[in-house]
Amino acid sequence: MHPTIEQYQNQFARFFGAERAFAFWKGRVALYALLRTLDVGQGDEVILPGYTCVMNVNPIKYVGAKPVYVDIEPATFNIDVNLLEEKITATTKIIIAQHTYGYPCDMDPILDIAQRHGVSVIEDCCLAFGSQYKGRIVGTLGRAGYFSFQWNKPYTTGLGGMVITSDKQLAGRIETLQADEMCSPSLREIFMLSAQLLIYRLLVYPRTTALAQSLFRYLTRKGAVVGSSDKSEFEPSKAKDFFKGAGAMQARSGLRQLRRIEQNISHRINMARLYDEILASIGYKSRDYDKTVITPVMVRYPVRITEKEKALGEAAKAGIELGSWFECPLHPIETPLASYDYTIGMCPEAEKAGREVVNLPLHPRADAGTVKKSADFITGFSHASS
Repeated sequence: MHPTIEQYQNQFARFFGAERAFAFWKGRVALYALLRTLDVGQGDEVILPGYTCVMNVNPIKYVGAKPVYVDIEPATFNIDVNLLEEKITATTKIIIAQHTYGYPCDMDPILDIAQRHGVSVIEDCCLAFGSQYKGRIVGTLGRAGYFSFQWNKPYTTGLGGMVITSDKQLAGRIETLQADEMCSPSLREIFMLSAQLLIYRLLVYPRTTALAQSLFRYLTRKGAVVGSSDKSEFEPSKAKDFFKGAGAMQARSGLRQLRRIEQNISHRINMARLYDEILASIGYKSRDYDKTVITPVMVRYPVRITEKEKALGEAAKAGIELGSWFECPLHPIETPLASYDYTIGMCPEAEKAGREVVNLPLHPRADAGTVKKSADFITGFSHASS
């Protein structure tokens, strides 16, 4: 292993107080590694919220298991624990606790249900770097946690993923799987990703994000850039070299991000509070969560509106960085839902959220002026009650 990757893993684990960390090319590869090492396979079921990204579901399909969706509760968009136990069957192997937008799941009842049924819990921390549940940092409550460092995550290495765990047996099995099957990124992939990351740092700011995203998606379809999503990944049989480790370039970028992670977290907390204050001052609903139980570090600030498509269409013209995810129960909107065992009507709250929720920027390049401008824009549209 390259020493920079080893250093990155060690520092990442140290931040979370975990025994081990393992770096991968993408966050979904990290999930795949966990599923493999937890012996999830043909005939098994994996429970997750019906409000997620399809790339969170792909690894489940890759190993031959079946995704089972649980509807969300409206305030935090997380799995509704009141509906969880009824979804567990004799073939349930894993519960994925996805901390949506940075809101921690209600982990105590999830862990209690899992323990009573002999099911493992793994935490999806891709949107929740630094969030806490009852004083404990998310990613350390279940058997393992996994992260993504793709472009719109709490911090980016261009692409990237990580697993953390303090389970020695699980860590040993991940090491063995890596040694036996993991491939490395190609020189072309490393070069393209390095160039993309440089362009991102130089040119992508709140006012230019919409244009940059449109261009990036176009270039991804043309194969001119290393995209976070590849259409081949919609079909497991077509996914080539999927089980890929992180490169040294990603590790160097990750180490730089870790050196300023406390400032990043503090910034997100402060900007989210500013959104709360501005929205509340004009009678527009702000975040609703139990501050005695959770401390969210939000990746984006979600807001429900009744005219989502209109707002998205006008945002770019107004220089507003307005996010659309999750557009449907299994984001993006182009996802062939039936291929992923999802039928419309399965998760009505998630489907309603997909029609209503947009999200506003909280990243380090979004300052108080960005927040004020974004809040002024979004309050021009009718609020949708949850």
